[in-house]
Amino acid sequence: MESYQKVALNKIVMPENNMQGKTCFILNFGPHYRFPIYKRIAEEFDAAFYIGDRGGDILKTFNYEELSGYKRTVKRHNIFYGFYWLGGSVNPIFKNFDRYVMTGEPMCLSNWVILLLAKLFGKETISWTHGWYGREHGIKKWIKSIYFRLHTKCMCYNEYGARLLIEQGIKPENVCVIYNSLDSDKQRQIRNRLTPTEIYRSHFNNDKPVIIYCGRIQRSKKLNLLIEAVARLKSEGIDVNAVLVGKDIEGTDMATIAERLGVQDRVWFYGPCYEEERLGELFYNATMCVSPGNVGLTAIHALTYGCPVITHDDFPNQMPEFEAIRPGVTGDFFKEDSVESLTEKIKNWLNMTLAERESVRQQAYQEIDGKWNIQNQISVLRNIL
Repeated sequence: MESYQKVALNKIVMPENNMQGKTCFILNFGPHYRFPIYKRIAEEFDAAFYIGDRGGDILKTFNYEELSGYKRTVKRHNIFYGFYWLGGSVNPIFKNFDRYVMTGEPMCLSNWVILLLAKLFGKETISWTHGWYGREHGIKKWIKSIYFRLHTKCMCYNEYGARLLIEQGIKPENVCVIYNSLDSDKQRQIRNRLTPTEIYRSHFNNDKPVIIYCGRIQRSKKLNLLIEAVARLKSEGIDVNAVLVGKDIEGTDMATIAERLGVQDRVWFYGPCYEEERLGELFYNATMCVSPGNVGLTAIHALTYGCPVITHDDFPNQMPEFEAIRPGVTGDFFKEDSVESLTEKIKNWLNMTLAERESVRQQAYQEIDGKWNIQNQISVLRNIL
């Protein structure tokens, strides 16, 4: 696998323009973690929001009525082979908006109509997108390339996706990086109050290093690899604890795996937790965070509280937030699906001195405070809007 350092974008050209006027945000749906950034957008810009219902999605949505500028919910209609239509999302193109920011992907057919009508009416269209993954091929690659070329600007979640988008022929001046965020302002306040606690000692009755995973517990996260790594370390005479925070949404039954491997007393199935103060405490006191499958916003959550992150190295099949991990600095990458590789990476991070651990903590803070936060996202939007 080609290393991330070889494919990372050296410099993203930030667009500079003086667009003014009303902006319409057409969002495929509104996951709860995005409410803080949308709320700030509503406060900072003259914006209207049309948000999809994303019926049946496993992600919880926020209460759209609480968002200033919210106009209506546009209903998702599944059509065929993953293609869908957001009913009512085309209507705003005929209203008095100067530009349209869309989070939907090429599979959203109503977005194609908006793009074509915007060209006809001389209006701006901005894609808020993952960009290019690096796993695209065949007709999907061709469709995706055309889709992004139709946009005036593309805002990507990370430099990796932006770089690959430019390699597909999108002009660099039409691409920028907006990154991603959680409720960064609130989390920074919590972070400033955190101190070491006995939360893990009181449960495990020992002071062994603690590996945390926080997120949905599902097969794609491959948490069996983490439990197997804990068992492998035990067989080598290295004791560690692991805590899995989250709801098992697919009946993966990780507890049975832990019992079969003889590490049930070293794995704490914490369950779901939605209290940010407690999540901060769990991350802050952990030695490292491990996400054996793709990592997503778990990386941002962990690094926000100074916890280094380990995940797999197959970047085309990662989520954009993998880019916040700098090997040996804010975390590490192991060979995908390899328990041996994961175990070795964990061992490398077990022997830090207190000074080294504090240095990692500060590097994690700098990564989040520099890029992966709401204020930075608003700054990027100011350049465009």
